[in-house]
Amino acid sequence: MPHLFEPFYTTKEVGKGTGLGLATVFGIVEQHQGWIKAESQVGVGTTFHVYFPGAERLEDYKASSPLAMPVRGGAETILLVEDDEQVRNMMRLVLKRQGYQIHLAESGVDSLKVWREHLDSINLLITDVIMPGGISGRELGKRLLAEKPDLKIIYCSGYTDEVLGSKSPLRNDDNFIEKPFEMGAFLDKIRNCLDSK
Repeated sequence: MPHLFEPFYTTKEVGKGTGLGLATVFGIVEQHQGWIKAESQVGVGTTFHVYFPGAERLEDYKASSPLAMPVRGGAETILLVEDDEQVRNMMRLVLKRQGYQIHLAESGVDSLKVWREHLDSINLLITDVIMPGGISGRELGKRLLAEKPDLKIIYCSGYTDEVLGSKSPLRNDDNFIEKPFEMGAFLDKIRNCLDSK
């Protein structure tokens, strides 16, 4: 139970899965000022209670929700590195709908193989900061920039305070986005990054 929300904790054997995925859930709930209570009994099962603060009036919620603005896509090629399969596939779908060409990788090590095959065509690297396999997103970015100095990079993380720390240089980087993010904001960041000098 004490390890439930750790990013890479798993009770599965090597090669049998990456774990419960509760770290992502924890990050989403916490960023919405909520909390999670877990109860588990052997032979009975596990129950998760997810709590969110309520709004006093529906009008207050509507007033604080910005209207969706159309986002400009593009035809550039993106290397997307994300260890969570569901998040990776969702991001790929959104980016393809905007016209981008996408290459996927599930780890830093995996991304190096994709990079070698498509180095000349890749315009943007989007990478999670914390990844299994021994190569972090930040280290990956440094390696690829050494080979292609004009490469654009966007870093993502759902663990900014706990893992990156409040003094991490990434926290003040214009090309850093904290998970979970609103897709419009994510697409805007991509377009701004690609269009920057």
